[in-house]
Amino acid sequence: MKAAVLREVNKPLSIETVSISKPKSHEVLVRTAACGVCHSDLHYIEGKYAAPLPTILGHEAAGVVEAVGSEVTYVKPGDHVITCLSVFCGHCEYCTTGRPFSCQNPEVARGEEDEPRLTEPKGGDMHQFYSLSAFAEQMLIHEHALVKIRKDMPLDRAALIGCGVTTGFGAVINTANIEVGSTVAVIGCGGIGLSAINGAAIAGAGRIIAVDIKGSKLNLAKHFGATDVINTAEVDPVEAVREMTGGGVEYSFEALGLKKTSEQAFRMLRASGMATIIGMVPEGEMIEVHGADLLSDKVLRGSNMGSNHFRVDMPRYVDFYLNGKLKLDDMISRRVPIEQINEAFAEMKTGEVARSVIVFDH
Repeated sequence: MKAAVLREVNKPLSIETVSISKPKSHEVLVRTAACGVCHSDLHYIEGKYAAPLPTILGHEAAGVVEAVGSEVTYVKPGDHVITCLSVFCGHCEYCTTGRPFSCQNPEVARGEEDEPRLTEPKGGDMHQFYSLSAFAEQMLIHEHALVKIRKDMPLDRAALIGCGVTTGFGAVINTANIEVGSTVAVIGCGGIGLSAINGAAIAGAGRIIAVDIKGSKLNLAKHFGATDVINTAEVDPVEAVREMTGGGVEYSFEALGLKKTSEQAFRMLRASGMATIIGMVPEGEMIEVHGADLLSDKVLRGSNMGSNHFRVDMPRYVDFYLNGKLKLDDMISRRVPIEQINEAFAEMKTGEVARSVIVFDH
C-alpha cells in the first residue's frame, strides 16, 4: 500500500510502498478514505514529541471496513467507521470506572513474537503510530480503535471527528462540563479551537470569546458560534478578556499547545474559573502560574482527547453534523492527495488554514 513515512525528524515525509499484514482475531482492516492533517502529527515531525522511527503518522481518519479477524463481531466488511487513538481494552481500572480515554491499552498491539502489522517491503521495521498510522491507503487496527457510523455521513468530514472535533468539543462538554449561560474563552481557532467554540455554542454558553492572531480565523470563529473575537496582534488577550467580562471568564480553553497561551488561559479566569489545556505543550516545557491565584479556587487542568467515550460520542457528533449543528464543511480548508502531504503541513505552519484533509482515491 502507499503511505507517508517519517524517517527522520525535521525532514519531509516520504511517499513509499509499505507492506501490511492480515487481520488477526480482534483486528480490522480498514480502507482509508480520508485523514485530517493535525498539528499533533507536526509535533512528531518537528521532534517536539518522540516516536520510534520509521513510522507512518496520521490519526484523524475515517474509512470503510475491508476485512475482520475471526473474533470480531462489532463490524463487518462494508461498514463505515471512524478511527480513534483512544484505544480501550474494556476491563482495566480506567475502563471500568468510566475513563476509557486513559486506558493504557496493553493488549491492543501485537506481541513481540507476532508478525508486525506494518513492515517495509524488504522486511524492515515500520512502527505504527498510536495504533493507527492513518497516512496510508489502509489501516490494520484493533477493533477497539474504531466506531461504526451511518453510511450517509461523508467520510472526509467524518475524519475530522476522529480527533479535532472529539478533542475540542469533548474538552468543553466532557472535561470542563460547562454550564448553560457560562462565559467561555477559546485560544487558538484551528480545527480543535473551532470545535471547542462550536461545542460551547451547542452546549448553551452565554458568551464565547475567540482568541487568535489571524483575522481570517477569527471571522471563521464567528460562524462557528463565537460572540466576541480578540486579535492578539492588536491587544493583550488577558487584559481584553478581563475588560470584556468584568473580571474574567468562567472557562477558558487553550488549543495551541504553547506555554505562553496556556499561562494566558489561566490568567484570564475569574475566581473559581477553570482553564483546560487541550493543546500538546512540547515535552519538557513547564507551565507557570501564580500560587496566590490558587487561593481564588481557580483550576488548571489537562484534557486527554476530550475525555471521550468515543463509541458514544462520535455517533452523536455525526448526528449533530447531519442535523446542521456541527459545522464541519467550513472547517475543511483544502482536500489534497497523499502526495501533497508535505505542502499541507507547510500551509499549517503559516496559521492560515483550519484543516487540510488527505483524501484517498481508491
